[in-house]
Amino acid sequence: MLVTGGAGFIGSNFVSHLLSTDAEVKVTTLDALTYAGSLENLGSSLDDPRHTFVHGDITDTALVKQVFDKKGIDTVMHFAAESHVDRSISGPAAFINTNVVGTLTLLETARHAWAERTGANSVRFHHVSTDEVFGSLGAADAPFSEVTPYSPNSPYSASKAGSDHLVRAYNHTYGLPVTITNCSNNYGPNQHAEKFIPTVIRSALSETEIPIYGAGLNVRDWLYVSDHCVAIDQVVRSGEAGRTYLVGGRSERRNIDIARQICSMLDERRPRRAGTYGDLLTFVTDRLGHDFRYAIDSAFIENSLGWRATETFESGIGKTVDWYLAHPAHLGRVG
Repeated sequence: MLVTGGAGFIGSNFVSHLLSTDAEVKVTTLDALTYAGSLENLGSSLDDPRHTFVHGDITDTALVKQVFDKKGIDTVMHFAAESHVDRSISGPAAFINTNVVGTLTLLETARHAWAERTGANSVRFHHVSTDEVFGSLGAADAPFSEVTPYSPNSPYSASKAGSDHLVRAYNHTYGLPVTITNCSNNYGPNQHAEKFIPTVIRSALSETEIPIYGAGLNVRDWLYVSDHCVAIDQVVRSGEAGRTYLVGGRSERRNIDIARQICSMLDERRPRRAGTYGDLLTFVTDRLGHDFRYAIDSAFIENSLGWRATETFESGIGKTVDWYLAHPAHLGRVG
């Protein structure tokens, strides 16, 4: 199995999940180790004899082919992506290169490597995507589902939409056995320090202003990363080729409410010398084109594959805060 972006947030958690639940699996991680990836994320997985790490870029056709040939890859778990929306606004070109061109490179390599096997159940290309491809919801709108039309609003979400369409096209045109998952906002161990929840924790612990876009009323559906890993595993093992599955946590929250909840948890776990962490909350100029709300209806994967999120937001955010308190160095990795 090839895991692209396996040194990133979700990818590293997925590698750990595989190695801890499947005694027969052999995993090759391919990661460029850009700002979003770190060998530290892989932890003990690096020492597992069933795991091989390859440093490289998914747009490097020769390297990707070499990995396929040398390792006899029969499954691709495609996590590798530029995923920071703010970075896509200031520099969109990298997102097109990695998310679209990189996905094309992997698809082409898999298509040729599996030319005699695409009709069998012995190979699978799984593409991990985002709910942001569907655009923005109003407060009263029904959640996204597998039939929601695409309407991306940022360069990041547009690049992911493009890669989704490529994956679907390779299934329809070439018969490549693919599955796609579109997930809601993930959180948990190993998340990059620039993301919202780590930013709140880092700013609070460093006694600096906690930045909240706009009035903090934007709503996201939150999914604990280990629940996401289980869902992806089930889709690859039991999902129908050519299908898309939406994976959400059924945990919609306003940004300001999450920030206040984290501050309250830190007040209990590591109190300030004076005042509360909530005193540091600061409203800043909103992000350009900031989507108001994302929400996912997970009924299809729940009913067809029996997957359910096991963590509530309350249990998951407690584990997350505790993990960052125990791994403070991770909060410093910004850049």
